[in-house]
Amino acid sequence: MAEYRCDHVHLRSADVEGAAAFYVDALGARMDFRRDVDGVPRIGINLGGLTVFIDQVPDGTPSTPPPPFIGIEHLCLAVAGLEEAARDLKARGVNFTVEPRQMRPGLRYAFIEGPDKVRIELVDRTPA
Repeated sequence: MAEYRCDHVHLRSADVEGAAAFYVDALGARMDFRRDVDGVPRIGINLGGLTVFIDQVPDGTPSTPPPPFIGIEHLCLAVAGLEEAARDLKARGVNFTVEPRQMRPGLRYAFIEGPDKVRIELVDRTPA
């Protein structure tokens, strides 16, 4: 069997510049490139080691339905110190859809809303 590895995640956005700025400013992503692909603006970022392409969509493009739905439901980022991260994100105006909570000993999580209603889970895995 062939060996597979993650290459990138591809997001579509109504505001490619605003979306990229959110990931850079709120979550510390690194801007990698800006280019046009077949006349469509694309920004590439590195989000915690994950390459993310963000493409502009035309006006009137339908948005993601509210969860649950079939398909990729959310991105998940690991963070040490979820409470401190939550305070920082709230100070930056980031919307929490699920406040930090404990799932079980050693695992805390929260959900934030990114641009274009992208659900982003934050997990803090601390040995119990």
